[in-house]
Amino acid sequence: MPDRLDAGSVRRWCAATLAALRREQREIDALNFFPVADSDTGTNLVLTLQAAVEAVAANGQGESVRGESARGESARGVWKRMARGALLGARGNSGMIVSQLLAGAAAALPADEPVRGRALAASLRAAVAAGYAAVAQPVEGTVLSVADAAARGATAADSDDLAVVSAAALRAAALALESTPAQLAAMGLPGVVDAGGRGLVVMLDALDAVVRDDVPLLDALGAPPADPVNEQPALGAQEGWEIQYLLDVPLNGSTGDDHRIAALRTRLTEVGDSVVVACADPDDGGHAVWTVHVHAHDIGPALEAGLVAGRPHQVVVTPLIVTGGLDEHDHSGHSSGGDPDPSAARAVVAVVPGAGLAQLFAAEGAVPVEVAPGTFPTVGELRAAIERSGATEVVLLPNDGAYAAVAEAASAAADADCTVSVLHTRSPVQGIAALAVADGTRPFRNDVVAMAEAAAATRWAEVTVAEEAGLTVVGPCRAGDVLGLVDGDVVAIGADTERVTRDLVDRLLNAGGELVTVVLGSDAAPTLGDALSAHLRARWPFCEVHLFDGGQPRAVVLLGVE
Repeated sequence: MPDRLDAGSVRRWCAATLAALRREQREIDALNFFPVADSDTGTNLVLTLQAAVEAVAANGQGESVRGESARGESARGVWKRMARGALLGARGNSGMIVSQLLAGAAAALPADEPVRGRALAASLRAAVAAGYAAVAQPVEGTVLSVADAAARGATAADSDDLAVVSAAALRAAALALESTPAQLAAMGLPGVVDAGGRGLVVMLDALDAVVRDDVPLLDALGAPPADPVNEQPALGAQEGWEIQYLLDVPLNGSTGDDHRIAALRTRLTEVGDSVVVACADPDDGGHAVWTVHVHAHDIGPALEAGLVAGRPHQVVVTPLIVTGGLDEHDHSGHSSGGDPDPSAARAVVAVVPGAGLAQLFAAEGAVPVEVAPGTFPTVGELRAAIERSGATEVVLLPNDGAYAAVAEAASAAADADCTVSVLHTRSPVQGIAALAVADGTRPFRNDVVAMAEAAAATRWAEVTVAEEAGLTVVGPCRAGDVLGLVDGDVVAIGADTERVTRDLVDRLLNAGGELVTVVLGSDAAPTLGDALSAHLRARWPFCEVHLFDGGQPRAVVLLGVE
C-alpha cells in the first residue's frame, strides 16, 4: 500500500475515476434534478474527466503508470494537468464545479514534498474554497456540500497516513451525500441524492481505491472514449439554454483584471443562474483563460457579457429540457433527436428604423418590421410579422435594447407550433452581422448560436446630432453638436460629422477588428461614404469594409466592427 501520492498514482486515479464514472453514468444521469432536471450530470462528468485524462496523457509520454516519470514529475504536476484539462473541457454545471475543485486542490499540493495524509487534507480544503469562489450563488445540498464534508472529514482524521485520510474523506462525503435529499427537498425538489455529489463520491472512492492499491493498472493513454449517449426525443419542455464558453482576458497588470471578472459574474447573475466562472490559465502569454457557465433564457446577453470582459470562443450551447425521466441529449452543439427538422421553414424577423434599412434586411431574406422615429414596435406587429413569415422556426432581432421586452412578449405570444428565439441585438449592425451567418440548412439551435456569436462579436457605434443641450459622460453638449456613441455611451463630442466618425471608427479598430460595417443615415452628406472608405483604406488597409445606404433617421452613421 503506497504511503504517498506520486505522479503514477495520480495518473491511475484519473483513469480509474473516468472508468468509474462511466459505470455510474446512467445512474447519476437519472438522479439529476438540480439545478435543472435535464438528466445529464453523469454524462457531463464523464466528458469532463475524459478531457482530464486526455490532458494527462498528452504530456505524460514516457511516464510510468506507477511511480515518478523519467523526468521526476511530481504528483502536483500531473494533478495540475488533470485539473487544467478538466477546466478547459468541462461540461455542465457539475463538470465546471468539479473541475474547479480539482484546480484548487492541485494548487495547494506541495511541489517539493511527498503528498501524504495531511497534505491531501490541506488540498481538499483548498479545493472547497476554490469551488465556492467559482460559483456565484452557492447552494447547499449539492456537490459543494459533499466536497466540504470530505475536506472536514480528512482534516479531522489528523493523520499523515494517506490511507486513513482518504478513507475519512470518502466516509464523510458519503454521509453528506445521504443528507442532500432533505436539503434539496427543502427547495421543493424530489427527495433524491444530489447527482453532482454522487459523482464526487465516485471520484473519492476511486482515489481511496488507488491509495489502497485496489485498482487494476489503468493506462490513461489507452482509455477508450466515453460511450455515446443514446439520443431520444425530449420528454418535457425547454426551459432555456445552458451556455458555456472559454474566455480570453488580456492581462494589464492591474486590479482591472479582477474588476472585469467580478463585473462578468454580476452581469451573468442578472441574465441567468447556475453561474460558474473559473480561471483555467492564470497567465498564458499575457492573457488569462477563464471558463464560463450559465443557464439563461437568452443566449445573446450571456455572450455579450463575455465580450465586455474579453474574447469568448469555443461556445457550447445546449437546450435545458425539463424531463420526467431520463432525457439524454447531445452536448456537442450538434442536433439531437429532440431538435426540429432542419428542413423546417425558418425565417428571421428584424425590427428596423427606416425604409432604407427595411429594404436592406429584406434583400438579405429577413422579414422587416419598420418603426418610425420615436415610436416602439407593438407585440401585435411583431406577432403579425412572425405569422406572415410562414415559418415554424423564427429568429427575432429587436436591433435596439429598448425593443427587447416587446420582442420577448411577441415570442411568448407566438403560436404554439412556432418556435421563436429572440437574439438581443442592440443595433441594426449587430442584426446585419447575425443575418450574415444565418443558415437554414443547419439545426435551429446551431443556427441561433452562430447568429448570437456573430452579434455578440460586433461592437457597435453611431454618430448622431444632439437635439438639445445636455450633460454627457465626456462633458456638456449643445444642440447641434455631433455625438459619437460606442455601445450606447457618448465617447466623443465635435462639430464635424466626418471627423467624429473617423475618430470613432479608429477608436473601435484600435481594440482590434477585421470587418467594418458602415450604414449611412438619411442625414449623411453625399460625400461621407467615400470619405470614410478612403480613410479606412489608408489607415486600416487590412480591414474589410461593407458600406450600406440605410437611410435611417437620427443616426447619421451606424458602425459595426467584428
